[in-house]
Amino acid sequence: MKTLIKYTLTLTLSLGLLTSCDKDFTEVNTNKVDPTSLAASLVLNKAIINTNYLDGFGTLGMLCYNFGIVQQIITPYGSSLSGGNYDQVNSGNTPLVWQNFYRNVVKQLVSVVDQTKSDPLQINTYQAARIWRAYVFMILTDTYGDIPYSEAGQGYTTEIITPKYDAQQDIYKDILKELDEASAALTTTQSPVVTDILYGGDVAKWKKLGYSFMLRAAMRLTKVDPATAEAYVKKAVAGGVLQSNADNSILRHTSLYNNYIANHLQAREKTNFYLAAPFVDYLKANSDPRLPIFSVRYVGAKGGQEQVAARASSDPAVQVGMPMGYNDVSISSTFAANGVASLWDYTQVNLNTVLKLDAPEFHVTYAQTLFLLAEAATRGWTTGSAADYYTKGIRANLEQMASYGTTIPETSIKTYLDAHPLDASKALDQINTQYWVASFLDGTEAWANFRRSGFPALKKNPYPGSEVKGDFIRRLPYPDSEIIVNSAKMNEAITRQGPNTLDTRVWWDKK
Repeated sequence: MKTLIKYTLTLTLSLGLLTSCDKDFTEVNTNKVDPTSLAASLVLNKAIINTNYLDGFGTLGMLCYNFGIVQQIITPYGSSLSGGNYDQVNSGNTPLVWQNFYRNVVKQLVSVVDQTKSDPLQINTYQAARIWRAYVFMILTDTYGDIPYSEAGQGYTTEIITPKYDAQQDIYKDILKELDEASAALTTTQSPVVTDILYGGDVAKWKKLGYSFMLRAAMRLTKVDPATAEAYVKKAVAGGVLQSNADNSILRHTSLYNNYIANHLQAREKTNFYLAAPFVDYLKANSDPRLPIFSVRYVGAKGGQEQVAARASSDPAVQVGMPMGYNDVSISSTFAANGVASLWDYTQVNLNTVLKLDAPEFHVTYAQTLFLLAEAATRGWTTGSAADYYTKGIRANLEQMASYGTTIPETSIKTYLDAHPLDASKALDQINTQYWVASFLDGTEAWANFRRSGFPALKKNPYPGSEVKGDFIRRLPYPDSEIIVNSAKMNEAITRQGPNTLDTRVWWDKK
């Protein structure tokens, strides 16, 4: 009996202790400083940051393809750096935009849209996410053509893990609709979302951004659907596009949060990439005041170790762009004719101005917007003088150089503008060639507009090992990973669009 009483008392005390320990257990064991979810506005910020190829590998993809295709930045090296310089498929670099966007950006944007679409208190975050999603998908479809769109990023929400590929024509139709609706629906009746990384919650600027993206998207259709292009150009102008450089969409950087292209070229790729001859030659021939801001040459350098400050010069007179069509061995045949000591003696991007570590990156600018308006005016799609838009566009980009810490004097701006008026007989060439210059370091946009407009009138890359049967790389092939995870849907797109090669044109890229 004593034993039974002892066990009974022990059990009772134990249960009491357990009950006592369980009191407030959830509250005590919850980490109050480690969030289990993020505000939608912060997730949107993350998507915006990731759009700029936050990881270094995405940056390498842009360096190896976009910049080389439009002949602004080139490398003579092959292996992991081959791409637009050799007009070849590099399966290590062609998927990088796809992987970064679908694994990060699209997933984040779909999450924000899903989280905010039914919340009237988050209407501006919802509309901003729609605007940014349209911009992101524009880059994706411009790069690859038909892509997962309507079912993209829904693996977590609706368990669609093999999304269908939508036709680019349908994608652009919806992009324009989304930009139209979202831009109009932004409202000033709510308090600004001050954590907004682009504009600090300034709704008026987000509206201008949305309508400027709409203008850009509309102008993509000039060859394939001019009626729709004209209609949406007019909607964008009526809605209100960017009005000054203060409206530019910019990703800002600091000495701690670096510009990733700059970080890449100031580190392991410092001696590998050079300004291409067509770009340098154009700027030199036109006495362009941007050349010394864009460029630096380590005069006489015979190796990477000799690319030192004592040799650095940004004097336009000494700049020599690297010619297209050579590898790191055959390039030696060009040295004597160009007056350089080695491949390391060719002009590079200036790492103290446009590619210093805290240099900003731009998504859409006032200058680009003005050039599109100049073309629209040339086509009779908007009011105003094409020549006036053109001149203002050049001025806007020249003044934009102040963002890199170098202000072009007003006298130099006026001299350049006076020497470069718009010639109506050459309007499309002049406008889009200036767009090419104004889009320097915005590789996705420079490549897209080059394909759309056909300007500047670049010559085909003469590299003897080119895999391109036509003139230029028109798109990048789908990633090999899609063969494994979504081959049936990918093959439907290939059947509809054409071979999965560098030569196949996307829908709006009509001959």
